[in-house]
Amino acid sequence: MTRLVSILLLALAYNHTFANPPLNEPISPIPEPVTNSPKQVQLGRLLFHDVRLSQNNQLSCASCHSLKHGGADGQVVSTGVNGSKGEINSPTIFNCSLNFRQFWDGRADNLLSQIDGPISNPIEMNSSWPEVLSKLKQDPFYIEQFQQAFKNGLTINNIKAAIVIFEESLLTPDSRFDLYLKNIPNALSAEELEGYSLFKQYGCISCHQGVAIGANLYQRFGIMGDYFADRGNITPSDLGRYRVTQNEKDKYVFKVPSLRNAALTAPYFHDGSTNTLEEAVAIMMRYQLGRIPNKQDINKIVLFIKSLTGQYNKSKL
Repeated sequence: MTRLVSILLLALAYNHTFANPPLNEPISPIPEPVTNSPKQVQLGRLLFHDVRLSQNNQLSCASCHSLKHGGADGQVVSTGVNGSKGEINSPTIFNCSLNFRQFWDGRADNLLSQIDGPISNPIEMNSSWPEVLSKLKQDPFYIEQFQQAFKNGLTINNIKAAIVIFEESLLTPDSRFDLYLKNIPNALSAEELEGYSLFKQYGCISCHQGVAIGANLYQRFGIMGDYFADRGNITPSDLGRYRVTQNEKDKYVFKVPSLRNAALTAPYFHDGSTNTLEEAVAIMMRYQLGRIPNKQDINKIVLFIKSLTGQYNKSKL
């Protein structure tokens, strides 16, 4: 009897597990974040929000990447120390660990390389790691927290490691679209499903796929039309990958942005030139796909994109 009960329980578990197998789609759901070092994550969170990382204690990483505003700042370009203005739109920090490269031009291979940029950039934080270390060493709280989180305590490498570990925790799973991918009934409305179908039919999926729905390849901005000639006033940041490689083929080439939580991260594109998802979709259709969709199709695709807003720490963004 015991063996029979065990077999029945296994059968029930099997049926429950595979009652709704995940859908086979070119987009994958974001996995739940795995936190092996909660103390390091919490320490990284504190550092991410600490203005002492900048010159004269003027702003923190969160000043340009607010967790309350989709991981971005809602500005065309961010404001750095002493009111200086950046030259390119700040991307969201959420799901940054899913990016195959960091920065719009992909000049950093990983997050550990990426964080050196803003710290030392004279129009961003205009500081240095030795300066940051010197400030934090004057704070007994940080000394104690680093001793608890790292074997060798407060060092430059551990400051950087803590920030990266925190950034890696900034995943936003369980969007309604992810629930759809997990085959949960009624996760999306009929119009949102139509929007996803149109997203694939028009060809948006060719660049926006995978777990991040983008952020896994480079692409030229303006394949089917000259976006920059039509916009005018070309700036150095418009050159994209060319500034890294000096290869003519890389002019106007950028890392394809993730569409995760895009409803929260206006304005759009590297130049922050577009304020609404409807405008952004129309521009992409025209310059990347050579298509002119009707407004109804655009609205449905936007509904699909809005379904990509996920959750952070079990709360909807």
